[in-house]
Amino acid sequence: MGIVVIGAVFVDIKGYPLSTYIPGGRNAGRVEQVHGGVCRNVAEDIANVELRPTFVSLVDETGSGQDVIDKLARHKVNTRYIRRVPDGMGTWLAVFDNDGDVCAAISKRPDTTPLTRLLQEQGDEIFADCDGIAIELDLEKETVKQVLQFAKKYRKKVYAAVSNMSVAMERRDFLQQIDCFVCNQQEAGLMFSDNYEELDADEMCRTLAGNVHSANIPCMVVTMGDKGAVYARSGGECGTVPAKKVNVIDTTGAGDAFFAGTVIGLTYGKTLAQACEIGSRLAASVICISENVCPRFRPAECGLCLLYTSPSPRDS
Repeated sequence: MGIVVIGAVFVDIKGYPLSTYIPGGRNAGRVEQVHGGVCRNVAEDIANVELRPTFVSLVDETGSGQDVIDKLARHKVNTRYIRRVPDGMGTWLAVFDNDGDVCAAISKRPDTTPLTRLLQEQGDEIFADCDGIAIELDLEKETVKQVLQFAKKYRKKVYAAVSNMSVAMERRDFLQQIDCFVCNQQEAGLMFSDNYEELDADEMCRTLAGNVHSANIPCMVVTMGDKGAVYARSGGECGTVPAKKVNVIDTTGAGDAFFAGTVIGLTYGKTLAQACEIGSRLAASVICISENVCPRFRPAECGLCLLYTSPSPRDS
């Protein structure tokens, strides 16, 4: 099964200005539509490091839903557990400024309740032989609870990210059962009811170390854009990871790629610092292109030596 990734699928509609962006004004530009969603991106990112993840999710019953399945399958993602249901995909609408940063966004979340029944029927088959689990913490509460139960049953590590922190806050009590939680600096502020926007990496690292200890969260990583990322374990380990210096075109998907790289590293024997380095490398590869996911990497480029990988393009 490789790494099992569980989350929602979105259609991302992205607008880019052709000239200087005017907040609140009419801006001529171009509009692109791509497949998105945190864990959909994560599944494709993992596959692009020539691993074979399994994606557990929903799509709608239109041609767009089939397109999502077909693209993931081409990237060697196991799509056996993707179900087609009405309202199975969300929509994310975003406008970008001239620096490639999101200046306004709104999203419509899909109905993910059918995942609960899917896990009831096939959860043992999905999780028994997987290498690890990556999940969106803001899925239905019952779905998250099921995943954690299966993880405990089969002694699997669980790594979590978030797409909507206001929803994820209702799942905050689950964090003590998550092996590593990854979010950005703003989301961390919401999580701990504070404002961290002005903190540098060293200050954020010290703050995070205190937070995870007092909240009894096993491990947490916070991304900070061009400031890099910080990590901390409740036992005291903490550190910083500098950001890679690249030309920014579009920041969409960078956080997802960072999460994917961190999950890959932690799943396949890397230290937390090494895993975050992999995440930083994948994130840097995303922000310098207009795609939501990283380009193709060989496992060895991420310091991995695995027997279980997808064939290279030359072999397929």
